[in-house]
Amino acid sequence: MTDDKFTVQAAVDGKLSLSDLRMDPATLAHQAAVAQAHGNRQLAENFLRAAELTSLDGDEVMALYEALRPHRSTSEELEALRASLEARGAERCAELVRQAAVVYARRGLLR
Repeated sequence: MTDDKFTVQAAVDGKLSLSDLRMDPATLAHQAAVAQAHGNRQLAENFLRAAELTSLDGDEVMALYEALRPHRSTSEELEALRASLEARGAERCAELVRQAAVVYARRGLLR
């Protein structure tokens, strides 16, 4: 589908699929560079993690979200998730999961 086909009417008519609407990792990386250039390191990191997530399908992203909710995962489950993300090249997301596991353990938020 060409860019001129990305219209509200095309969406209403059901002519767009979820894959048509996925963010491109290069676009997210560019947004990260812009954020970094303007001194917003945290936003830049968010964009870079989002770029990594584009390699996961929607169900995997939702499973990641669910696993990171308090009292949903054990330390071992979060470590397995971290290792899986790292093996898939999602190093920033893996680091976020590692940090969450440390904080959850300290605050009693593990299952």
